[in-house]
Amino acid sequence: MGTSLIKEVCPCNNMIKGDNMKFKLLIRSLTSYRNIGILVILMGLSFYLNNNHVDSGYITFLATFAIYAGFSLQSFTSKKFQDNFIHKTKEKHIKELNETCIKLADETKRYTNEAYYKKLCSIMKDKNEILRVYSKDAPNYLKERVTEQTLNLVITYIKLLRNFCKRSRELNQTNISPIMDRIGQNTRKLNFINDQKVYEDLKKTIEMDEKILSRIKEEKHELERIDTKLDYIKSTVSMFKHQIGLSMESQEMLEKIESVVNEATALENVLEERQKRRTNAY
Repeated sequence: MGTSLIKEVCPCNNMIKGDNMKFKLLIRSLTSYRNIGILVILMGLSFYLNNNHVDSGYITFLATFAIYAGFSLQSFTSKKFQDNFIHKTKEKHIKELNETCIKLADETKRYTNEAYYKKLCSIMKDKNEILRVYSKDAPNYLKERVTEQTLNLVITYIKLLRNFCKRSRELNQTNISPIMDRIGQNTRKLNFINDQKVYEDLKKTIEMDEKILSRIKEEKHELERIDTKLDYIKSTVSMFKHQIGLSMESQEMLEKIESVVNEATALENVLEERQKRRTNAY
């Protein structure tokens, strides 16, 4: 959601890049209050002249649209207008990201236990502080980018947390005692079986049960790694909150955020795909 917009703006000088952004800028130029106001005034003047029998034909209307087009083109090529357009676009996008954070957090809290609910509340509090600092300061391209990417990181954190809590609950509800008992019983039976085919079938049954236990064990280890990753992301957001509060934004800081976002998003995509496969399997 955030990256497509980022790629369409040149980070060095806020110049508009990409056909989609240029088209949006053109529409904004044509529909700006100033240019629409000029068009309305000139159209009114044209109607007045024509209704008062001034023999101007279509000249006044053509002149009206020519002047309107000229002012719109001036807006389209104005650096000040472009900067304001980029700022407004970023501002709208950051607002949408914040709304996404709130919606995801509201959906995720029902999957959390007390400890993880506190962590969710903590990162949302950090997110709110980042937005407060962003809102009170004058428009700043780097601060906007850092804020935007930090919100992307919070979104990814919440998605990871939801996936983590759902899978943790599923694993905790999985009773492995019957599987372990079955392995023990079947292992003891092997000592008393003389039929080779029965022996091989029972051995395969034991191996399948052992694979189930092994897979559950691997998933628990993976959840431990995800838990560590969640703590890392949360600490990263907290660190960025302090740096943004002290106006310490830098290109290096932005690159670090983007790197963490990419890593976390890749992990979240893998987990989401696994969750879909498990759901489809059932």
